[in-house]
Amino acid sequence: MLNQNELIRILTKMEGMPYPAYKAIKGGYQYHDYELWIDHVQGDPFAIPSKVRVRIPISTAGFPEDTYHNGCRNVALCDFLARQFYYSIRVHNTQRQGSGKSGTIEIDRQGQEVLKSSSMVIKEDCIEARFLVGLPAFARRVAGKIAARIFSEIIPRIVNHSLYFQRLPADKLYRHIETVEDAEFVRGRLSELNLVAFIADNAVLPRASGVDPRPLRSEGLVPFQSCQSMRVSMSLPNYGEITGMGIRKGVTLIVGGGYHGKSTLLNALEYGIYNHVPDDGREFVVTTADAVKIRAEDGRSIQNLNIDPFISNLPFDQGTTEFSTANASGSTSQAANILEALEMGANTLLLDEDTLATNFMIRDLRMKALIAKEKEPITPFVEHVRSLYEEKGISTVIVMGGSGDYFSLADVVIGMIEYSPHDLTSRAHQIVKENLLPEYFDATPPSAIQRIPIPNVLSPSKGKKPIDIKIDELLYMRFGKHKVQVDAIEQLVHPSQLRAIGYAIHYAARYMDGQKSIKEICRLVLADIQEKGLDCLSDRGIRGDFAEFRSYELAATLSRFRALRVEQKHTTRT
Repeated sequence: MLNQNELIRILTKMEGMPYPAYKAIKGGYQYHDYELWIDHVQGDPFAIPSKVRVRIPISTAGFPEDTYHNGCRNVALCDFLARQFYYSIRVHNTQRQGSGKSGTIEIDRQGQEVLKSSSMVIKEDCIEARFLVGLPAFARRVAGKIAARIFSEIIPRIVNHSLYFQRLPADKLYRHIETVEDAEFVRGRLSELNLVAFIADNAVLPRASGVDPRPLRSEGLVPFQSCQSMRVSMSLPNYGEITGMGIRKGVTLIVGGGYHGKSTLLNALEYGIYNHVPDDGREFVVTTADAVKIRAEDGRSIQNLNIDPFISNLPFDQGTTEFSTANASGSTSQAANILEALEMGANTLLLDEDTLATNFMIRDLRMKALIAKEKEPITPFVEHVRSLYEEKGISTVIVMGGSGDYFSLADVVIGMIEYSPHDLTSRAHQIVKENLLPEYFDATPPSAIQRIPIPNVLSPSKGKKPIDIKIDELLYMRFGKHKVQVDAIEQLVHPSQLRAIGYAIHYAARYMDGQKSIKEICRLVLADIQEKGLDCLSDRGIRGDFAEFRSYELAATLSRFRALRVEQKHTTRT
């Protein structure tokens, strides 16, 4: 292995050469107490920057074992270091010169959520930072002296100020780690406390804006405070005693007037499947890991799904037990989203009336009088919500501000009044007794159905590229010749999750044998990631732009491929 000085000498001698000359620097270099690896060299100054890694023994970096000794702390430490590396880039890489992406230094950075990421990993007793460097050029000629400065001065400064324990704020580091560990502890206790979610007192639920996920900072902000009847307390490993509102298993209704915080509360629960950074405001808003947000999704593709529990008796004897469409309606897409979540094992459904199909949720007395039941194909969700819980153990949390039809079916009714929760359960049940409201029967809950993908249908190849997977933020995925719309998969929070899902779908082809179900395939892929890390998804070198995801989002993305073909496998009903 060459050393740092030899790399600088090579770069300096390249001054003015054609840009492809940079290919010669690919490989590993020994710096003072760490290694620098150039894994891929870009072919053009306007292309995606070159892939670079720094590997430093964790003993050399000086991190105490208690910062990474279990899986949760390991993820939190890596997340903290990736953020420090990002900030260090901003401080030390301020003067960029040259054409295209010359001098760019980038590392994948997460938002408010703490995700396991491939940008910073602890591997073989080393901390490994993976980032991109735009090798500098003027026109398409090597700017060797500028490149030499990047590798001799700028990158070492970034590394020195972000990857050594003694140079980091230990109090902030431990707070970051302990906050993540405490949130994970709460999530682990939810089931034994008969809860699906917990919202800590003094949590800050509102976000800065619809495009800024940071907490709202405002003089009029109302911190969350649990109503007394729903308050629970627990002792966390690091934070100590904490109190807040527990949402019990069963059917929970969130009601209230417009702009009083109903959807804000549900939104916090939706992202409570993730751990959050300190001072996010939602760091102790924790939801069961198997909660899935459901919405209507006009125009989505559905493949060979039994939607009969929700939609049947279609005109002209159209079948619904093996239903497919390239352009689902709002109600049909919502039915499919629920059934696909249940197919994957979801134990909690989260629904907000703002994004639901009304005719799928309720059917009032007047409409029942006007349109006979045998002429209405839709069995509304209100007729399923109790049996889903009582027979299947599947809880539901619903925001419903415009109809009281769910009052008699709810175990708990939370009223959001001026951003504060109130227990309105008794009052809602009293209203049911005093007023004529529709009576709903308990429909038979969906039976267990698994779908089996037909092999060799989806290919990531395009033109001369055997693998061509690209994403457009959290809107679309391009998988070879396929374009998949994913903006309705609302619990994805970072583009690197979607990118990893694209490669996971390609990886999953090894398990698509015409026998395994979507659920089985997704679980096998997740098991491999758990054992081998996110690196296993790419067979074309190490990447630093993957982030962890759940089986629900993997399956949801796969199900939205219009080219997907599946067969049904009926299993024993549970």
